[in-house]
Amino acid sequence: MKTIEDIIRENRNLFDDREPVEGHFERFEWKLERRLHSQARKRSIVPYLLKAAVVTVLVTLSSLWVWDNFIRQDKDRMALGDVSPEYREVENYYVHQVKSMEEELDTYYLSDNPEQKKMLEQEIKSMDSVYVQLQKDLKANPNDERIINAMIEHYQAKVEVLSYIINQLKTIRNQNQKSQKNESTSI
Repeated sequence: MKTIEDIIRENRNLFDDREPVEGHFERFEWKLERRLHSQARKRSIVPYLLKAAVVTVLVTLSSLWVWDNFIRQDKDRMALGDVSPEYREVENYYVHQVKSMEEELDTYYLSDNPEQKKMLEQEIKSMDSVYVQLQKDLKANPNDERIINAMIEHYQAKVEVLSYIINQLKTIRNQNQKSQKNESTSI
């Protein structure tokens, strides 16, 4: 059985004997342009907005996945505030105290001595490494009161150490100021 394409190829000379009617190409072009322009006017912004929304959702979800699986470091740790709301308040109090003391040290006392600042940062990091281990232990045993008490005692010790350092630096600064005043009055 022959296909229509084979029949047309075999009888091509029968189909090629006539030319299209006068103005056929102009009418065809006019109809084509009218169809293209009407489709351009009918295009809506909705598909573009849907595409943008889908891309936004995909980027957001992939970012959250990357954050959860690669960036977040504390999967194996549990904060004191995760145990109960009361402990969350205690933790917030001590975190606020520690931050304010560290800021005070940075601004008033260690801003002109980078060597002391570096040494203090190393000591704080070593103290924090103990706390990270306590967080890991708490994750393993969330109801162990000994670990919770150790975490609270860690914060108390850190506040005491920072307070002691600030008081010592204040004393040294006051002595230096007094000696400078005595030198300036004796001149």
